Amino acid sequence: MARVAFLGLGVMGFPMAGHLAANGHEVTVWNRSAAKAEAWAAKHPGRVAPTAREAAEAAEFVMACVGNDDDLRQVCLSDDGAFAGMSSGSLFVDHTTVSAAVTRELSEHALASGIGFVDAPVSGGQAGAENGQLSVMCGGGAADYARAEPVIAAYAKICRLMGPSGAGQLTKMCNQIAIAGLVQGLSESLNFAERAGLSISDVVEVISQGAAGSWQMQNRHKTMEENRFNFGFAVDWMRKDLGICLSTAEENGASLPVTALVDQFYKEVQHMGGGRWDTSSLIARLRR
Repeated sequence: MARVAFLGLGVMGFPMAGHLAANGHEVTVWNRSAAKAEAWAAKHPGRVAPTAREAAEAAEFVMACVGNDDDLRQVCLSDDGAFAGMSSGSLFVDHTTVSAAVTRELSEHALASGIGFVDAPVSGGQAGAENGQLSVMCGGGAADYARAEPVIAAYAKICRLMGPSGAGQLTKMCNQIAIAGLVQGLSESLNFAERAGLSISDVVEVISQGAAGSWQMQNRHKTMEENRFNFGFAVDWMRKDLGICLSTAEENGASLPVTALVDQFYKEVQHMGGGRWDTSSLIARLRR
């Protein structure tokens, strides 16, 4: 069992840190809002640190799951940040979805201090985090990954090293690109069924058994039908991720016309007041 610090206790980080504690690791948590860290400690064995730096002191592994590039830089590089508290030979594992550029930047900072660094964004949403069934896509050195993987296993369904530093983030971009087009197609299909006077449940029962079937269809069709959009990953965060995808595509020459279009559809959802709705809320703009 390892001494682990977990930084960031949002809808993903809170249960992920809980799985580490449940698996017997010695866990110290930190969150920008101290109340959330105290709530975690009331539910799980472990302690709360007042700063990221103090959480990271004496930790063998420091896991982070925060908001965006700037949040991650602050958590890593500020005077009270994790890197200031980590000792040589410890390992930083970043579960935040950020740009590959900031990943490589922070990896260089870490390595210069003798700290290992693995970028390890996750997919599976809030339910995956709560059930310990996340897909984890990693970038970094093979030796660092080999050390991190048994700890990550506390909340992973699959964990895979995809390549050098930044490769995990690039794989997560592939994930978000695929989801964006899929959810839009599902939204159009269900809205078409409604307007055609068909039963959505009956339609899904039939078409989900063929080539149209997907996780989104099985798990979200009912809530989409009922206009319930409080199931995890928010539109605001999806737009952040798609912005990273589109910016990276400008650099590598990839063509993402559907992703760019769906990004604008999510912008419309934001203007409807749905920034905190989950990503299946694309259907809401079709019902106006």
